[in-house]
Amino acid sequence: MVTRLVDIKSPEDLRKLSIPELETIADDLRETIINTVSKTGGHLAPSLGVVELTLALHYVFNTPNDKLVWDVGHQTYAHKLLTGRQDKFSTLRQYKGLSGFPKFKESEYDAFETGHSSTSISAALGMACAKDLKKDSNKVVAIIGDGSMTAGIAFEALNQAGHLDKDLIVILNDNEMSISENVGAMSSFLSRQLTSKTVRRLRKHISTRLKDLHGVGDRFLNVLKKSEENIKSFFTPAMLFEALKFYYIGPISGHQLEDLIPTLENIRDNVDGPVLVHVITQKGRGYGPAEANPGNYHGVGPFDVLTGVPIPSSSPISYTEVFGKSICTIARNNPDVVAISAAMPAGTGLTNFSKEFPDRFFDVGIAEQHGVTFAAGLAVEGKRPVVAIYSSFFQRALDQIIHDVCIPSLPVTLAIDRGGVVGDDGPTHHGVFDISFLRFIPNLTYMAPKDENELQHMLHTAISLPGPAAIRYPRGAGENVPLDPDFVNLEVGKGELLRQGEDILLLPVGNRVYPAIKAAEGLEKLGINAAVINPRFIKPLDDELICEWARKTGRVVTIEDNAEHGGFGSLVLELLSKNKLFAVKTHLLGYPDHFIEHGPQKTLWKNSKLDSPSIINAAMELMKD
Repeated sequence: MVTRLVDIKSPEDLRKLSIPELETIADDLRETIINTVSKTGGHLAPSLGVVELTLALHYVFNTPNDKLVWDVGHQTYAHKLLTGRQDKFSTLRQYKGLSGFPKFKESEYDAFETGHSSTSISAALGMACAKDLKKDSNKVVAIIGDGSMTAGIAFEALNQAGHLDKDLIVILNDNEMSISENVGAMSSFLSRQLTSKTVRRLRKHISTRLKDLHGVGDRFLNVLKKSEENIKSFFTPAMLFEALKFYYIGPISGHQLEDLIPTLENIRDNVDGPVLVHVITQKGRGYGPAEANPGNYHGVGPFDVLTGVPIPSSSPISYTEVFGKSICTIARNNPDVVAISAAMPAGTGLTNFSKEFPDRFFDVGIAEQHGVTFAAGLAVEGKRPVVAIYSSFFQRALDQIIHDVCIPSLPVTLAIDRGGVVGDDGPTHHGVFDISFLRFIPNLTYMAPKDENELQHMLHTAISLPGPAAIRYPRGAGENVPLDPDFVNLEVGKGELLRQGEDILLLPVGNRVYPAIKAAEGLEKLGINAAVINPRFIKPLDDELICEWARKTGRVVTIEDNAEHGGFGSLVLELLSKNKLFAVKTHLLGYPDHFIEHGPQKTLWKNSKLDSPSIINAAMELMKD
């Protein structure tokens, strides 16, 4: 009887299978991942690329006692299917369903929670050190992609790991480098042979004997070491990792189980100290459209399995698309405008800019800290850099924003994409903290558009300012408003009164403006006249306009797609206090003091009381007092 994926309840079942049977499981995994992601959306190409590697790791290592620490975690779909979550896999990235990333609460096999890149080696090293202190001999394996290795934290961890000489295995999942067949075969042979128990015992024996030959022995030993290093370095990029005191193995194919499994078994049984295994994989492996265009299938929405064509959406143009079009328009008229991405030009809308202005586009890789300081350097020399990064990833560069951009007051524009909840990717990707961690920084002008048309004017304004500026805008579709053909500079620190009313002031920011207008219309039917102000500027606030209408109404409801603590509402409370408006009654609507799980944006707004009916309820409660 052929064993299929449905028969695998845990990795323990894998370890009873032959390599041909594991290859059948690999086929089943790919079919399940493709069919599921075609309905739910998700990170398709990364997960298809590590199917055999995932099988080999669970086959060789005694998980969950041995720990697998996945970097980013978006490639863990096969891992989830092999660790008891097949029955829930159809709920992937759905509200109340499985997360698209590792989660402690989901499985004991998820050794570390993640969602951002380049953290795996640091976490795995910490686990290895803790195990050493506990006299625990179980293994710790970090699996990190070549893209994630561009971040400084990865090399900081490698540097310490080599220094500490702990028992740590790092799998470098390289899906960018291609190897010709004969070099791959030689590399596979070297990898397997150089880790075998016989070779390592022989190496140790020769080293010991040569050291006994005073003077002459040391010279022979150095020659032998250089010979082995030269052979390996000729075929592999070993020198860098050897310099960091890692034992380097590879590169080997990540899709040949007959090579992967014995190599990993030899490492498990015979290698002590830090070791790096260089594995070559193909993103999108096993699905034609994803193999042909892995970038397009990195993160996808629902699509037709037969053709790979995305299921059409009738949504209006997205904020990201408007940003991308606007910066191209501005750059055509301003040769000093340059754009910076942190490994996500497509996700941040900069693909067209990179093609139209290749000399003025810089992708710094997954290196947000470097990207911001790099922008500061460009600004010093008279350029107008625009740094487009997701809100949740800007968190990594807070020190650089303060120290390198805002203290010297350099004209750097921070384009903060995905400001607010993002939906199905969950708490690691929700951009619900940027108002709280940016609004306190001196010299920074900070804006939030109510719609896509206002976004293009804000971008034009930001680039024209003499100092640093930031614009936060949400993920997804705009409000389907007409786009002005010509851009204008907005008056800094001036909001707009959208609606007059004497009973209560609704003070929404950014993408909460239209829900607030709708709420005001609903309140009018209940006999309550609500004023609505679009602040436009989080910093500086339009103190005069807000205080005027706070005095007139005596009641203020603030609404923000951000954490309530320290956010826009807190800023308004500070303003009222500073102006001694102590009698004004307030109600702050924002995210509560816990991390927001994944789910559709509309569901998350409703649950957190940020939709129009919730605004009406908050206003009604305030009217009772």
